[in-house]
Amino acid sequence: MELLRLLVVLLVALGVGLALQWPALRRQPLPGYSQRAPFLGGGTPDSHAWNRYHIRYYPMTLLLIAFEMEMMFMYPWAVVFVEEGLVAVMEMGMFLAILSVGIVYAWREGVFKWQ
Repeated sequence: MELLRLLVVLLVALGVGLALQWPALRRQPLPGYSQRAPFLGGGTPDSHAWNRYHIRYYPMTLLLIAFEMEMMFMYPWAVVFVEEGLVAVMEMGMFLAILSVGIVYAWREGVFKWQ
């Protein structure tokens, strides 16, 4: 019975929403061809999609993702740090140590040298 009530409320809400939008949709004129035409669409591409980016961008992209993941883990950690104390500090220290090993490895491989 509750499911039926929920369905009726959803249908009424949908109906009211559509009824409120109907006059506004009917008043809008259709745009002319100059507004509907694709902008620079349909042309032949200059190069294949896989050939656009040089390989040197990929290591930088991986480093960016690593730093973004670091921030994603550090924000909630700041909240948990108050409750956990020293254990949370040790866990974050291990996480940053692993990340630092990755950065040192990337540095040794020459990822940071732009050629």
